[in-house]
Amino acid sequence: MPFDHVRQWLLSAREVIGAAVVSPDFYLQLGLIALCALVAWASRALFRARFDVSSMAMGWPGRLRRFMRVLVGSAPIAVFAALVFLLGILIRGTELGGSAWLLLAAAQLALTWLAIRLVTSAIRDPLLVSLVSVLAWCVAVLGIVGQLQTVSAALDSVAIVLGDLRLSPLLVIKLVVLLALALWASKLLSQFLESRISHASDLTPSMQVLLIKLTHVVLMVLAVVLVLSAVGINLSALAIFSGAVGVGIGLGLQKIVSNFISGVILLVDKSVKPGDLVSIGDSTGRISAMNTRYISIAAGDGRAILVPNEDLVTQKVVNWTYSDTNALVKVKFGAAYDSDPRRVCQLAIDVAAASERVSTAKSPGCLLAEFGESGMQFGLTFWVTDPSGMDSARSEVLMALWDAFKREDIRMPYPVRDIRMATPPAADAPAGGSR
Repeated sequence: MPFDHVRQWLLSAREVIGAAVVSPDFYLQLGLIALCALVAWASRALFRARFDVSSMAMGWPGRLRRFMRVLVGSAPIAVFAALVFLLGILIRGTELGGSAWLLLAAAQLALTWLAIRLVTSAIRDPLLVSLVSVLAWCVAVLGIVGQLQTVSAALDSVAIVLGDLRLSPLLVIKLVVLLALALWASKLLSQFLESRISHASDLTPSMQVLLIKLTHVVLMVLAVVLVLSAVGINLSALAIFSGAVGVGIGLGLQKIVSNFISGVILLVDKSVKPGDLVSIGDSTGRISAMNTRYISIAAGDGRAILVPNEDLVTQKVVNWTYSDTNALVKVKFGAAYDSDPRRVCQLAIDVAAASERVSTAKSPGCLLAEFGESGMQFGLTFWVTDPSGMDSARSEVLMALWDAFKREDIRMPYPVRDIRMATPPAADAPAGGSR
């Protein structure tokens, strides 16, 4: 019976522990463990003095900086585990034989504690942190008492065979744990590479985004392939699922794949890039981010407009900064017919040239557009270096033009209407009236 087996094992373990406690080797190992703990505690100040995480990880992503802080803070635990493990190996190699079980157990517990601290540093959910910690301590305890192989064999004894693939609880546990660790490590590495690529001044913004996306995809695929190979799953055994995955991509994921491919095309042809001022339909703003499925446009009023990548490929897009950041601003205004049109044009050019928002690289221009019903209509054109400031520049020039017209006594046209009231005809006399 399994219960009898567990009871027999507990009785034998109690006898072994009781015999070990009364042995002088137990207290020798206990003293060595205390000495290693003292050395590890003393090394904490050394690590803090030599490794300044704030300056070393400056510019790194937040999650990677937090991991580095935990890693440097956990250095004494690693020192303790290494010292205890080395002492255990040395004692086992002497005439004391196999009496270093306490040192090796302490080293294994220290390594488990170190692994839990590093892994949970990137986990925000308290429940998931508790679950990871409990599972790690259970595995460590089973390894110390020598029952890890027995439990592993029990979990591997029950399996489901799908073609060439044999699924067992042990395989599923290994796959989940290793896949989580691999994806976590690939995410940290991709964030580190992303920070380095983003600060590379030799790369254009479009090339930076493209390299970041390719890095994420390559690291994720590499992590999955390595984990599948590590747990002994042959990739050809997954061919049974390829048909279903293909149908799913063809039907349910059609738009997602289309947006992904469109995003890659946009990054390669450099038609738009982060920081460009674009107009798509009725939406205008600067591109703040280019993601796998969509681009984010900052509208300037607090809104973030998310436009699918496919729309940028298939629809008309106005890129104000595609080849030049300068933008032409057109202003229409009028003047009364008693004004000199040449004087009005020169005054408008002078006003535009005096504005701080107007570019000095190209001179403003003013033309008489038409003779309107109530006055002459003019068109003033000038250039600005920042397209996002066109409305402000237009308003500033119009206000300065108003002040100049007041100063030069130039009247604005306004419609004049003459209303003539015709006298109504006299009413005919009634038929029976007086003569």
